[in-house]
Amino acid sequence: MKFLENYLHKMEPNFVKGGKWEKWNPLFETMATFAFTPKLVTEKGAHIRDGVDLKRTMITVVVALLPCLLFGIYNTGHWGMVAEAGSRDLPYWSDMSTKFGIGLVAVLPIIIVSYAVGLGIEFLFGMLRGHSLHEGFLVSGLLIPLTMPVDVPLWMVAVATVFAVVIGKEIFGGTGMNIVNIALTARAFLFFAYPTSMSGDKVWMAGTEANVDGFTGSTALGDLASFMSDKPVFENLGAFTNNYSLSDSFLGMIPGSIGETSTFACLIGAAILVATGVGSLRIIASFFAGGLLMGGILNLIGGNEFLELPAYYHLVIGSFAFGAVFMATDPVTAAQTSVGKVWYGLFGGVVAIMIRVLNPAYPEGVMLSILFMNIMAPIIDHYVVQGNINRRLKRLKTA
Repeated sequence: MKFLENYLHKMEPNFVKGGKWEKWNPLFETMATFAFTPKLVTEKGAHIRDGVDLKRTMITVVVALLPCLLFGIYNTGHWGMVAEAGSRDLPYWSDMSTKFGIGLVAVLPIIIVSYAVGLGIEFLFGMLRGHSLHEGFLVSGLLIPLTMPVDVPLWMVAVATVFAVVIGKEIFGGTGMNIVNIALTARAFLFFAYPTSMSGDKVWMAGTEANVDGFTGSTALGDLASFMSDKPVFENLGAFTNNYSLSDSFLGMIPGSIGETSTFACLIGAAILVATGVGSLRIIASFFAGGLLMGGILNLIGGNEFLELPAYYHLVIGSFAFGAVFMATDPVTAAQTSVGKVWYGLFGGVVAIMIRVLNPAYPEGVMLSILFMNIMAPIIDHYVVQGNINRRLKRLKTA
């Protein structure tokens, strides 16, 4: 490794301004700083608030995402075999290598398309603007696939990635300058552009066209939303909780988008992010508290089976935990003040459950909730800072 580092430093004069290969400087700088700690400091973006090198920060987030990725691959493979067998009675922890292989074949192309398209656009903008590839897509490129149902067409992934990177980030100045989460921007684009494919109440089960009945199946949220209609999937809440037990939902042994099902895997990621100082414990904890609070209020209101679902169930189904840990904590788009982070997370959790339960046309509310709070984050910070100023002025007047 030392030899490679010395070789890169030796080649560097050829890529700086005035060198014979200066137009390729963005590519050289990207490769060099990805492999080794850069000698330069970054002068703009969210990362200016911390002395940690941005690439190392992004790698930490990728490591934290690995439990969700690996479990998501296995879970996809399991429901694929369920579809092939035509029965949900297939033991979950049987034929593990086969299930992982089936899941890997289904998930890997989505990841490849996300990274290939996103990094391609980043490289294009880097060449046009004369800077290296932005490090932020190391995380966004993995988050985008993990928020998708596994049956999403690859061309949709490509189009959504283009939209998210260009419209969601590059027009604002690149990494650290975007106002909304990039991965959620891609997910929201697909939801509104192709609602029948991204409705949030169905998920692919890796079936075959010949086995149409097993090709798609309801998610827990899709089944819950049916309680708001005249034709519920289950006759009562007890039947639902028997089919989606609390333990299965917590571990992630239920259908859903690739990376969202396992609350346990998300909490492992949360521990990594908090321990390394990359993720905010205030945001994560307050987001869960907000969801629990809103779920409790709906329990008191009652009126139908969905409203009466125990509040803690909301925390372990759908993308609630995934959003709380990996989306709401985005250091670029989240609130920055200590008190602001608490209010940001609390309101995020409240709005997520409010949308999920009170809007039966959209079974999941986490995506819209976090995007909304991204927009509100600067306002929250403004009032927190203004409140501090007013208290200090008041102390001066009474002194």
